[in-house]
Amino acid sequence: MADESPIERYLLAAARAQAHGIDTAPVALATADATGHPAVRIVLIRHVDERGFVFHTNYNSRKGDDMRENPRAALCFFWPSLEEQVRVEGTIERIDGRESDAYFAGRPRGSQIGAWASDQSAAVASPEMVASRVRELEQRFEGQPVPRPPHWGGIRVVPDKIEFWYGRPNRLHERLLYLKDGGRWKVTYLYP
Repeated sequence: MADESPIERYLLAAARAQAHGIDTAPVALATADATGHPAVRIVLIRHVDERGFVFHTNYNSRKGDDMRENPRAALCFFWPSLEEQVRVEGTIERIDGRESDAYFAGRPRGSQIGAWASDQSAAVASPEMVASRVRELEQRFEGQPVPRPPHWGGIRVVPDKIEFWYGRPNRLHERLLYLKDGGRWKVTYLYP
């Protein structure tokens, strides 16, 4: 355990969950604005490596605003049928534009058009306005690849704390905390 990184432990846990038919991409993402008002929503984690946990979003959305004002976030994966939970806390960084371009190019065309059409989190008069923008953009990009919008791309949560929670009888759950200490991870067991 001492030599295992928390990212390796997470990847093993995700593989175990996937072997049980669990979609491990959805995760609760918590952010807070400059005044400390929190918000939580579900995003889809698309890549995990030693650098962190990556999802993609509209940089001008509420979560984008929150992350500009307060560049910290928390993630919570919960797989009830396995009685496992993984909590991640860390800083936020945008991923390299080439990585965002590569991911965007692999998305379905409708999702690519949707990234251009949506002023995510802004008020809209009606769903018909969104549909109208989609039609305009379909015409604009007809017969050509859809480029990644400049306001859309990947975000990495760079962890400094990762906790693994395992459900146990009598609510005596096992909790294992990895805390970044310089370039190393310090490992501690926590009371339930």
